[in-house]
Amino acid sequence: MRLTATELTPAERELQQEVRAWLAERLPEGSYPVGLGMVGAFDPEFSRDLGARGWLGMTLPKEYGGGGRTAVERLVVVEELLARGAPVGFHWVADRQSGPAIAQHGTDEQKREFLPRIAAGEISFAIGMSEPDSGSDLASIQAKAEPADGGWVINGSKIWTSGAHLVDYILGLFRTGEGKHAGLTQFIVERPTEGLTISPIPFIDGEDHFCLLTFEDVFVPDSRRLGETGFGWIQNQGELVLERGGVDRWMSAIPLLERWVRRWDTDSPRLREDLAHIATRCWAFHGMSLAVARMVDAGELPKTEAALVKDMATRFEQDCVDIVVRHLGRMPDPTSTDPFEALLATAVLDSPSWTLRGGTTEILHNLIAKEMNR
Repeated sequence: MRLTATELTPAERELQQEVRAWLAERLPEGSYPVGLGMVGAFDPEFSRDLGARGWLGMTLPKEYGGGGRTAVERLVVVEELLARGAPVGFHWVADRQSGPAIAQHGTDEQKREFLPRIAAGEISFAIGMSEPDSGSDLASIQAKAEPADGGWVINGSKIWTSGAHLVDYILGLFRTGEGKHAGLTQFIVERPTEGLTISPIPFIDGEDHFCLLTFEDVFVPDSRRLGETGFGWIQNQGELVLERGGVDRWMSAIPLLERWVRRWDTDSPRLREDLAHIATRCWAFHGMSLAVARMVDAGELPKTEAALVKDMATRFEQDCVDIVVRHLGRMPDPTSTDPFEALLATAVLDSPSWTLRGGTTEILHNLIAKEMNR
């Protein structure tokens, strides 16, 4: 484990102020549905506006339409977006991990086809990892991709695939051979495509963000295979660093917390105590995510450090919701006309999923323990 303390440079702080000022103008209060973290609203126009500013695909190579910038610079932008509860749903997965995965493992043809459109905010991706009988144990997945003339035929299921019914492409992990880890390969599957059925799963709050995907003889040309056959597990580990170690793992409740602070009596000793507790942990998680981003920029693969951030931070997010509910003194009403109470009700209903997405707590504990005992 190696998380080195670091701070933003003057240039990075200047970028932070630039993004903050633009968002204040582009997303004035009341003009957009406030999101809780990475599940912000799908808003293709907003994503295109971000792309026009150069704030999507920031780490992608310039020769393929990206910004050629650092993971830390992207962290600065994302931190401001999530603090505002911005509608990031359309571009989120493509920008966070599908684009970098294609940049690292894709062919020149794939890079030319996908990366400029990701950086422009023109296309969206979902992640096809988990399966009904596998959960977070990705090495046990059974959905198969078998060789066919000119490509591959996929059969099987994926589950908890966020936003799959809305996106343009699904970057999925499928079994192409024997061996727990060595028999896995990634493919880019277009949506819609013949044989692919996407069934949204209603969540407790009435939303249907999660989906069940059923593949029945879905043909994928070999040109949509990402990386070498059998290297999917290794590639997937790199994706999980991007998915687990970012600020999105501790910032889901920030828009709620900011609105809570605005309306409650800050002279309350208990409130001040709780706010101090939250603020210090936020600062710690900010530092951890920043350290992970510095490691990524240094060419390292901090998968254990990212897992640690994800494990601790998502439980912290849930603690924040519990604290706010305690101060309210009752369970919030989802039908309330008060925007704050309605947002709190959404957080109460959504927060149980925060420790599930990106790998369950139990899986992360196993991963961390194994790495620390080596």
